[in-house]
Amino acid sequence: MKIDKKSPIPIYHQLYEILKKKIEDGVFKAGEYLPSENRIAQNYEVSRLTVRQALSELVEEGMVKKKRGKGTLIVHPKNVENLTELRGFTDDARISGHTASSVVLENRLVDAPSVVTDKLKLPIGSKVILLKRLRLLDGTPYAIEWAYINPAADTRILNILEMDMSKSSLYDFFRNTLKIEMQYADETLEMTRADGENAAFLKIRTGDCVVLRKRFTYTDNEKCVEYVQSLYRGDKYKFHIRLHAR
Repeated sequence: MKIDKKSPIPIYHQLYEILKKKIEDGVFKAGEYLPSENRIAQNYEVSRLTVRQALSELVEEGMVKKKRGKGTLIVHPKNVENLTELRGFTDDARISGHTASSVVLENRLVDAPSVVTDKLKLPIGSKVILLKRLRLLDGTPYAIEWAYINPAADTRILNILEMDMSKSSLYDFFRNTLKIEMQYADETLEMTRADGENAAFLKIRTGDCVVLRKRFTYTDNEKCVEYVQSLYRGDKYKFHIRLHAR
């Protein structure tokens, strides 16, 4: 691939596209450094300013990261989640070709928080299962998840308290064991910053950006079966949604 200096496309953007394709094709591999700015400028017969502009686009896209005194590091691609389908963490991992695992931080009965009693239509003081897990992809922490699960939806849900949820998929349990079909979910996403404890679990710095997700999941009989609050690493995840015109 060569730079076409007669093209109406800016030279820096052409260079960005060339470098991006080489990263995507594995010519430049994640965990390695790109050639120096001088080397890239010489190879493509462009100025260093042009190289810096192209690298800035790669940084904005999250494909590379500048390391002071070392160069430009190629980072592992973010995991992409499609928000148009109702799936759990394990389901998304299977589809994207990753291996999901979990560390169970809590699995116990708790008093339902007010937001849970409202949506799950439970009396104040009701008990729900709190399943708190650190979610990993290929051994790397990606998210912390607090799942408040409604035993009133099916008494067999209490079996979760005796299960090894580090190896079990909650949605598989709902579908295959309880024959509960999740029909839809209401979900919101917002940006926030990780506090000290959550940052330590996720192996990021305190104050780093994370995505706060809140999901209420409903069965086919309109019963809310769970409320899940999750923190996703901003440097590891991106979300995809297709919008249709009216």
